[in-house]
Amino acid sequence: MSAPTELASLTVSATPPVAERRPTERTHHGDTLVDPYEWLRDKEDPAVIAHLEAENAYTQGRTAHLEPLTDAIFGEIKARTKETDLSVPSYATHRLGDGTSKAYWYYSRTVEGSEYAIHCRVAANDSSDGRTSPPDPEAGIAGEQVLLDGNLEAEGHDFFSLGAFSVSPDGGLLAYAVDVTGGERFTVRVLDLATGELLPDEITDTAYGVAWAGAEHLFYTRADEAWRPYVVLRHRLGTDPAGDVAVLTEPDERYWVGVDSSRDERWLVFGVGSKLTSEYSLLATDDPEGTPRVVAPRRDGVEYDVEVAGDRLLVVHNDGALDYELAEAPLTATSHEQWRPVLPHSPGVRLLGVSAYAGHAVVSLRRDGLTALHVLPRDAAGDFGPGSDIAFTEELHVVDAHGEADYDTPTVRIGYASMLTPDSVYDYTLATGELTLLKQTPVLDDPTHGPYRPEDYVQERGWATAPDGTRVPLSIVRRADVALDGSAPALLYGYGSYEISIDPGFSLSRLSLLDRGMVYAIAHVRGGGELGRGWYEHGKTLTKANTFSDFVACADFLLEHGYTSPDRLAARGASAGGLLMGAVVNLAPEKFRAVHAGVPFVDALTTILDPELPLTVIEWDEWGDPLHDAEVYAYMKAYTPYENIAAAPYPAILATTSLNDTRVFYVEPAKWVAALRHTTTAADERPVLLKTEMVAGHGGVSGRYKSWRETAFEYAWILDQVIG
Repeated sequence: MSAPTELASLTVSATPPVAERRPTERTHHGDTLVDPYEWLRDKEDPAVIAHLEAENAYTQGRTAHLEPLTDAIFGEIKARTKETDLSVPSYATHRLGDGTSKAYWYYSRTVEGSEYAIHCRVAANDSSDGRTSPPDPEAGIAGEQVLLDGNLEAEGHDFFSLGAFSVSPDGGLLAYAVDVTGGERFTVRVLDLATGELLPDEITDTAYGVAWAGAEHLFYTRADEAWRPYVVLRHRLGTDPAGDVAVLTEPDERYWVGVDSSRDERWLVFGVGSKLTSEYSLLATDDPEGTPRVVAPRRDGVEYDVEVAGDRLLVVHNDGALDYELAEAPLTATSHEQWRPVLPHSPGVRLLGVSAYAGHAVVSLRRDGLTALHVLPRDAAGDFGPGSDIAFTEELHVVDAHGEADYDTPTVRIGYASMLTPDSVYDYTLATGELTLLKQTPVLDDPTHGPYRPEDYVQERGWATAPDGTRVPLSIVRRADVALDGSAPALLYGYGSYEISIDPGFSLSRLSLLDRGMVYAIAHVRGGGELGRGWYEHGKTLTKANTFSDFVACADFLLEHGYTSPDRLAARGASAGGLLMGAVVNLAPEKFRAVHAGVPFVDALTTILDPELPLTVIEWDEWGDPLHDAEVYAYMKAYTPYENIAAAPYPAILATTSLNDTRVFYVEPAKWVAALRHTTTAADERPVLLKTEMVAGHGGVSGRYKSWRETAFEYAWILDQVIG
């Protein structure tokens, strides 16, 4: 195994670093905390960088024996992957200035040995009878135009990520945004697709996304020092970006802004939102220098989203509807009083969003812990008739609407997967209800384990019982020949925040765990959105502890039903899921042999107390405001992982982070690891490790091969801990 870039030049160490204890006092609501490791926050301090490098060297020394297993798992992921491949082409029509139109098939492809995708298109050459068939990669693609090669863009950089990729309505220009540090601040460039030349327009320090108004105006957002997108700006091509006009500025630090274009490209859609409240405005793209019109003024606690549906708006909202309902409104709407129900609220059926087309609308929803799609047909007048779900038969699955770019599409493009079925793309024909499989991600033969056969595996639903009696679902997958006698190793994954659901989808890399006899389970704990809005509401702010006790209950379910035993059970979570990991090892360290916490939010109280830190004020709706509310302060202090470490035996812990992460600073796991080593009593037998990527952001390393290598290392560490 080649050493990661940031470790290659380090001296391997068998001795854990000991961070200097420099007491810093923090006092709020009459409570004083002495924090010995807060000094690690200053990444400009050479001593901090030296400490992180020492941690990396120690991690490399303690995991050097994993190189053969890491190489083997990496080889399996690579062998199972069709490295030279093509995405399913998507059809789009561009309106030209002379009143005619031009259609293309858009797709991306990967090439063996290359880290990043290549984005392409080919002319559709439609006849009077309608669309041509999409290009067939097996037959070769004549007339292909490469729009952007991520590998060329990434040359000379250790990190590369796209934050925007948008073709102008006339098909002549490409606006794209790049980040080469992992800091999630982008530079927007504009490419002339006819000449292949970059325009002189270059816009720095932008946030995610861009939107076109015609082929002359580009709209984008910019973030403040707290990494809150707070302003939408308008750029006219050919002018100095320094003079770009602020179209929408949001002064309230609880809210962020965004901009997008409608599917028919006739409207710009401006969004303003907090964790609890939202507001949308529209601006016609043929009037790019006009003033956006508010669809419905914000009201505290009311969230809504709008979709332009030709001559009207579709609105998904929670006004008097806990799990949201679908309404329609005039295109000229200016008030919520103009909303009229299309799909009334149905408790337990959480509406997630809607995509509108000329002949139908697709409603994404969640029911009984699973995603579903509900299709509403439209008549000649554009009115919506009774709809129906697209049916699937597997007990566990995930389905989503891909969102065709073409407003006049006769089909619904959907994605489908399960824990057994690889990612699949279908077209659902509205006229017949027929599902046509366009592509299923291939799983190639692995020389070690042979071909992938879904029938060799089992997926199943489990239900744990939380301390308050709530039933908590689990999604479980294993080889069918794994005995349920407690002897199998197991990995329990969790997240449980922001109403984000962890759905039972397919993972090619996970096969390397399953084929070594491991049981893999997802704990669908409160704080996520799996069972509707109420599931989220009962796992946030002053009910956040439910998230942690739910996860422990899921671990108990696996232990009690013979899936595994405590000395063979590992846990894994990242970001807010890393907070979950930190909390559960404090709550029940005896139930786990090993824990991997990725970019973990483990110093939550310190972060949420500081409104100057990125995203803190926005986060108060999720966690509460401990700065001004003594009850919230006391509640968070009781669970924040860093401040509740016990002098007891803990599981082995691997914390992974990135120096340039703007969402969860590296300092949180750095402080946590130092405190764990200082306090816990089993660090020799069950080591506590910190691994920091020195050039990456919240999502870790970029590039597929580097990502596979990182996954292989993490899996090897987990397997080594629970199997040996």
